[in-house]
Amino acid sequence: MAKPQLKERAEEILNAADALFGELGYDGVSVRDIAERAGVKKAAVFYYFDGKEALLEQVLERYYAAHHASLAQAFEAEGPLRERVHGAIDAYLDFIDTHRSYPRLVQGLVVGRPEFHHHIQKNLEPLFRWTEAALAEVAPVDGPLAARQFFLTLSGAVINTFTYAPVLEPMWGGDPLSAEAIAERRAHLRWLIDALMDSLTQA
Repeated sequence: MAKPQLKERAEEILNAADALFGELGYDGVSVRDIAERAGVKKAAVFYYFDGKEALLEQVLERYYAAHHASLAQAFEAEGPLRERVHGAIDAYLDFIDTHRSYPRLVQGLVVGRPEFHHHIQKNLEPLFRWTEAALAEVAPVDGPLAARQFFLTLSGAVINTFTYAPVLEPMWGGDPLSAEAIAERRAHLRWLIDALMDSLTQA
């Protein structure tokens, strides 16, 4: 078992990598940058982790685990399915609002670094399977109303809020990520959920 101080040092390095990947993207960060942010020597990074890719893998694992847990916890609340889906989409929006750098980091890896796709797939699949299970009582297995379509629709509806925000402000006449704008987006997402659930229950 690792000594507490060793675990703390590893956590400091992981947190430094997490912050830098979010700020600069994977390709914009070196192991030296991570070491300097963590306040350790470069050799210490390699002592605790097998290089930058290993750090990225752990950053993604931690992010997706927290993401999954936030949705599952919200959905486990008592009430009708529609209310629980509302709770899950609220949790999703809140989680991404708190972790704004992740959508850009992940999309950058999807577009520019196919060799890392397996890291994302491994962590994304539990969320995909959770969506299938959450909608199992109303969504068909295949077709335009299948859970996989809702997975894409709802994830895109939330994530694009943050990935497009830097270029939306001139068109919106204000900060699209202000508290007021997020509240408006939340209301729209709830409307979208209602429209989707109406389609499922009437199909």
